[in-house]
Amino acid sequence: MTDTIDRLAGLEQGSPTFTTRHEREKVALATQACEDLLLGNQLDSALTQAERLVLAAEQARVSGVSTLEAEYRSRAKALGQAITPELRAILDQPGTQTGNARLDAMLHFVRTLALNPAQSDQAALLAIPATGLSLNDTVLLAQLIGFVAYQARLLAGVKAMAELGGVTEAPAALPVDAAPFVHPANLPPPGEPLRRNGFTSETLDWKAWLQVLDPGTATPEQQHVLEVSHPKAKSMDFYLLLARQPQVLLERSQAFNAIMYAPGGLSRAEREVAATAVSRSNGCVYCASVHAQRFEQLAKRNDVMAQLFDEPDTAGTNARERAIIQASLTLTRAPGSFGPQQLQPLRDAGLSDLEILDMLHSAALFGWANRLMLNLGVEIYATL
Repeated sequence: MTDTIDRLAGLEQGSPTFTTRHEREKVALATQACEDLLLGNQLDSALTQAERLVLAAEQARVSGVSTLEAEYRSRAKALGQAITPELRAILDQPGTQTGNARLDAMLHFVRTLALNPAQSDQAALLAIPATGLSLNDTVLLAQLIGFVAYQARLLAGVKAMAELGGVTEAPAALPVDAAPFVHPANLPPPGEPLRRNGFTSETLDWKAWLQVLDPGTATPEQQHVLEVSHPKAKSMDFYLLLARQPQVLLERSQAFNAIMYAPGGLSRAEREVAATAVSRSNGCVYCASVHAQRFEQLAKRNDVMAQLFDEPDTAGTNARERAIIQASLTLTRAPGSFGPQQLQPLRDAGLSDLEILDMLHSAALFGWANRLMLNLGVEIYATL
């Protein structure tokens, strides 16, 4: 099976970066499966494959990831007559409006979310079904945008790894201060809510802006996906909304679990650092709260979370954390300019190639997660 990331990043079988990437084979397989669903012709959808490919190309263009843009432009043009004059205008005149209300509403959504997901809002989402797209297809569009955000950043990161060059053994870790950790007196103890600068580690709820499924009337496929997605999925708006596209939700869950919970490599706590850094940069209060809380549970401290909430560009309590945070921020904000220079500090701080890949996976993944949370609903504070 052809793997798009391998092919576009120029990875040859047996090369150091290819070998490292396929140590996380579950991630590679789930990533490709998501692409095949979202950009292939398997799904029964009024959002045509031609439209999806053109929108993906446009998002990659705005994101600055030219290799991915060229890939989807080429695939779209290969569809021939399925590319309508309006779709061809988007391919031939970047940034154009088509005059077609349905297509222009989707284009606005794509272009806004490409780099600045917090700038979109409920009105931008509701404009899409208002032009005739079904709720199921609106969810499909949101998943497509989230996936392309993830794929573009993963591609940029893997290419940077290949350009940096692999190493045959893990670099020596920097010396660590052996003094016992002392919790900062100005912070609440881990486990108590950390509230700073509009962000928090407390448990939040989330409310969808679109009508969610009724679990009692869901199809057997939707019921199955809800059951395997999360223990509380049948009572959570997020899953009840995404289950409108059960196959996509299932593959996304496979990717999420393989990235965040795979054994070995980057520590679970440091994956949460990358996830929180991306969420803070994108302005996703909900995701930042979940993953700051998980970091606290794993690391038994919250000092770096407080730093991230205050000022992500200077956050990090040691060289490893600072390198992880800075690479995550650059990958989030400017994937088109991400290169080996952003990865060298990770290697200098003692991260192995597998740890670097895990960091890239975590940061790219939250480009997807944040876009779903920010643009399909809103966080709700359970307590004040």
